[in-house]
Amino acid sequence: MNKKKIALGITLIVILLWVLSGIYIVHPNEEGVIRRWGKYKVSTYPGIHYHIPWPVERVDKVAVTKIEKMEIGYRTVKKGPPAIYKSVEEEALMLTGDMNIVDLWFIVQYRIRGAKKYLFNIRDPKQMIKDAAEASMRQIIGDRGVDEALTIGREEIQEATAKKLQEILDLYESGVQVVTVKLQDVHPPGEVKEAFEGVASARETRERLINEALGKYNQEIPRAKGEAEKTIKEAEAYAVERVKYSEGEVNRFLARLKEYRRAKQITKDRLYLETMREILPEIEKIAMPKPEEGFIKFLNLRGQSLGSSSK
Repeated sequence: MNKKKIALGITLIVILLWVLSGIYIVHPNEEGVIRRWGKYKVSTYPGIHYHIPWPVERVDKVAVTKIEKMEIGYRTVKKGPPAIYKSVEEEALMLTGDMNIVDLWFIVQYRIRGAKKYLFNIRDPKQMIKDAAEASMRQIIGDRGVDEALTIGREEIQEATAKKLQEILDLYESGVQVVTVKLQDVHPPGEVKEAFEGVASARETRERLINEALGKYNQEIPRAKGEAEKTIKEAEAYAVERVKYSEGEVNRFLARLKEYRRAKQITKDRLYLETMREILPEIEKIAMPKPEEGFIKFLNLRGQSLGSSSK
């Protein structure tokens, strides 16, 4: 009887523990998925829940807010510092649109946005994401030249690859959301690295010379424009000055003409005397009238003003 009681007690304890094993907790960053006999039953969210214990039901708790990172083309051997990486050639070597080979390392960051789809729609989620990411990158790189991959096209390549990868994941209804695709390193393979570096150096020299020429151009053109503007303004000022001077000469000539018409002989004599004083400034000059006028009259033209006296 004692053995039966002990066996019954043990059985009850085992049953109690089995029943209690159905209690589970879903954390705030998780989503719970209950399987009954291996098939999807229901999804549960953060909190304390209960399910029929194994082997009837099983709970998978999936981190739906955690950002996962996947390395493609390389693997981190040691995080360091300094970090040590190992190339994976079968993933890294890619063919560009202009038939050049590049050694390309990149990462994919993603998160799970649908735990049910993630667990039931794809057999090996991580392998599928890696294969889809590699295929997307090969397609995008295959549409572009090596120059874009090595230099100016990195941002565009990253965005296009992320978009293409998301399309593939949505097509499979994987329940995965791509956060970002980031190129880590793009370089030519070791066999042709030296030749590529020479070409890159030549391009840098070309760009430097072009930039220097543009700088010189931007420096000289404003200066030349300034000088041209200055010359134009001086010419305009000179033109205005000559016009005003000519107008003054015309007005003076018209005034003389007016006086000449009033007293022609007097004006002639005055102009004659002023002219003689200008062309012979240091010589004593005496103006004598004609003898038939009956008396002698002379003008002393040496002074600043004309004078007259008679005897």
